[in-house]
Amino acid sequence: MSYTPTEPATLSSAPSAPVLNEHARGWRRKLLQAGLVLAVIIIASWYVGLLNFKTLANGVPAIGVLLGESLPPDFTNVMNWVLPLVDTLAMSIAGTAIAVAASVPLAFLAARNTSPHPVVFHITRTILNGLRSVPELIMGIIFVAAVGFGALPGVLALGLHSIGMVGKFFAEAIEHVDEAPVEAADAAGATRLQVLWHAVLPQVLPQFADVSIYRWEYNFRASTVMGMVGAGGIGFELMGSLRIMQYQEVSAILIVILLMVTIVDSLSGFLRKKFK
Repeated sequence: MSYTPTEPATLSSAPSAPVLNEHARGWRRKLLQAGLVLAVIIIASWYVGLLNFKTLANGVPAIGVLLGESLPPDFTNVMNWVLPLVDTLAMSIAGTAIAVAASVPLAFLAARNTSPHPVVFHITRTILNGLRSVPELIMGIIFVAAVGFGALPGVLALGLHSIGMVGKFFAEAIEHVDEAPVEAADAAGATRLQVLWHAVLPQVLPQFADVSIYRWEYNFRASTVMGMVGAGGIGFELMGSLRIMQYQEVSAILIVILLMVTIVDSLSGFLRKKFK
């Protein structure tokens, strides 16, 4: 009885050829996509003048002069900035609280797996998109015209703009919940509200807390510029110094803002660790 050995190369190469070809096509697609993205970036950079190196080079001396006029920082009026800093901090906290309180019910209506009806889902999503599409500075101008100068228009602007983004993140967190607890609650005869309260909300609370803390950090940075449209805070002091070209005082205010942002960032990081 004779035995003819089978060539291992023939057996191994036959099934692997399609896999290798598919892998090569995948790499070509990725390279093509990367090339298209790079082309769009280059065109956009050229369109806005970012690739005009002559203009950029001509601006370097002016920047150097401006930096020279900003040094050394003038902290003479630092005590006058304490109350505006408190206003800025209060604006960010109140605005974030408004956003979180309004975003929780809107998120359940804007999530596909918890919305009571497709019409409600699309209407709520449209509302969130609309709030998110209007910059907080534009909202600040509108609310300054409506309720006057001060921190209140800044709070309303930050709060409404934040609802659009916070509600979107909340809704996406709800859409990614584990369905097993939901099905178990349904099987136990729980009402729709009880299912949301006991099966959905406990799963998304950590994500809700993380998004809320991050948004507070963002709102503090955003509230520093709300004063530029008359909405109070340290931004109002910064704009006043810029108008009278007190660049040394401007640099001092920027340093104070940087320190406050660093403190808020550290505090938000600490809170995020606590809620994990």
